[in-house]
Amino acid sequence: MQRTLIHELVAGRILVCDGAMGTELFLAGLGKDECGEEWNLSLPDRVLGIQRRYVEAGADCLITNTFGASRIMLSRHGLEGRIGEINQAGARIAREAFGAKPGFVLGDIGPLGVLLEPYGDLPVDQARAVLEEQAGALVGSGVDAIIIETQTALEELGIAIDAARKVGAPCVIASLAYDLMQDRVSYRTMMGVSPEQAAKFVEERGANIVALNCGTGMDMEGAARVARLYRSSCGLPIMVQPNAGQPIMENNRAVYRQGPSDMAREVPAALAAGVGIVGSCCGSTPEHTREIRRMVDRFRQGR
Repeated sequence: MQRTLIHELVAGRILVCDGAMGTELFLAGLGKDECGEEWNLSLPDRVLGIQRRYVEAGADCLITNTFGASRIMLSRHGLEGRIGEINQAGARIAREAFGAKPGFVLGDIGPLGVLLEPYGDLPVDQARAVLEEQAGALVGSGVDAIIIETQTALEELGIAIDAARKVGAPCVIASLAYDLMQDRVSYRTMMGVSPEQAAKFVEERGANIVALNCGTGMDMEGAARVARLYRSSCGLPIMVQPNAGQPIMENNRAVYRQGPSDMAREVPAALAAGVGIVGSCCGSTPEHTREIRRMVDRFRQGR
């Protein structure tokens, strides 16, 4: 049977993605210095429980618990020898969470956490090998797409897109993290990349969907603004995963206070800007997903 390609499907349908994984892992007992991705092996039922709650809330897409499951990131926990197991388990758990329901599994690749040469110490060839290794493990596990998340530099993003395409990803989603600038209007990544630059780059590099997630001041209202810039700069489908508002510090931890209904209130603006996949990022919960689902359904019904 021919596989449904996400980037083709969203031409005529709006999909809802899940919300934060890290927030839910901490609530489930993950320690500050623990590796959440390792829970795919040691505590899979907890990861499965989180993702099932997102499905029950109305998510069409689940992002695997593999954000930090590259060789470089796992080596910080002495887990570099378990890359294949961790990524494969992450894909398997997400697929299981859908049960009998149809849904899409997005294989998550986060930043490498180190700067590439000449700005840092990581050789480009090594970065390419690391990204191909993780992308290959996820694609080999049957994910419906690779999502490259929280990117701030076009150099690393480009290598990651190339890696995902090389290993045969059926869909490649390129997602950048933007900060709201002091003018309270414009957005840039930490490395100074504008949404317009990113959109053109992602399309030219051969990704299938351009996306955004995370970033200081990146809420649903901001996501709608950036989506409009994306739409003016490229013809790719658009995905947004903003945070649950602006965090405040409590007991040395960032806490997000924007409630589900407040976040969802701006969803129609994002959809009107041309967004085809809408989810949420830091601080969000299955209840945020439930409200996003409700607003998407109302938008589709013209209400």
